[in-house]
Amino acid sequence: MEADKLGRRIRAYRKLKGYTQEGFSKKLGVSVSILGEIERGNRLPTDDLLERIIQSLKITKEDLVL
Repeated sequence: MEADKLGRRIRAYRKLKGYTQEGFSKKLGVSVSILGEIERGNRLPTDDLLERIIQSLKITKEDLVL
């Protein structure tokens, strides 16, 4: 999946669940700048981080790639 599409979907689900970028990055244990880069499509999350994002948002991997 393209980084920009994945980032946009992560951002959309984060906002839908009511997390701020700062609060969500703390929950994931990453800096706000890393989360911002992922959401802007400038960086792909590692497999481990992607799994933490999915679990934190209570979504499936398929939700992000549809």
